[in-house]
Amino acid sequence: MRIKVLGCSGGVGPGLRTTGLLVDDEILIDAGTGVGDLTLQQQTRIGEVFLTHSHLDHVCGLAFMADNLFDLIERPVQVRATPETLAAIRQHVFNWTIWPDFSKLPNEENGLLKFSEIHPGESLTLEARHRITPFKVLHTVPTVGYAIETERGCFVFSGDTYATELLWNFLNALPRLDKLMIEIAFPDEAAELAEASKHFTPVLLGRELRKLRHRPELLLTHAKPGCEALIEKECRKALAGWSYRHLQRGDLIEI
Repeated sequence: MRIKVLGCSGGVGPGLRTTGLLVDDEILIDAGTGVGDLTLQQQTRIGEVFLTHSHLDHVCGLAFMADNLFDLIERPVQVRATPETLAAIRQHVFNWTIWPDFSKLPNEENGLLKFSEIHPGESLTLEARHRITPFKVLHTVPTVGYAIETERGCFVFSGDTYATELLWNFLNALPRLDKLMIEIAFPDEAAELAEASKHFTPVLLGRELRKLRHRPELLLTHAKPGCEALIEKECRKALAGWSYRHLQRGDLIEI
């Protein structure tokens, strides 16, 4: 399994793109601004999009990708998310006011996008290679993370989350966990803001990780622009003893 990090920032700026992961060139996990760095040919290969939640930094790229692909592909792009997330993007994005409804273009029967519901705990196997399981986490809107398992290993992306037993209970039930991509959006000095917006800080993540029975490599993501250096400094203490790295746009994750 080869995962390219299209974006992993909690905001935008020079060299910064919001969340998007390209799995084996054909599966997209979240569709932030990093989707815009893919060529048209690369975008045509994407057949599946899995969304963690409805926030703009995780879905905006889907709108532009759909527009790009309108005359380039004949089969629909499967967009999979929870009922709450699908309802939100249909009401607030693909609503003919903010953006055309590409689930009904070119016509009602043959939409470019096909919206399909997923439910936490229910696994989906794609082409007998990727077993993808959504699981609940705690954010300001209904949100899931994803476990992606192949015969070679297991990669988990937490999505945007705060401290919750939902996360650790799911992870501890996995037979193996090789790499855990998990967010740290704010430094410790912004703990109140982190709690209100339901994001991790270094100290909070370090404390919560004591509940994890696995010992994966940690892949840290979603730092807010301007906070990166302070977060990295605080992680050196808060995550001492863990193998971890701070993800950058363009990084490759291989399992």
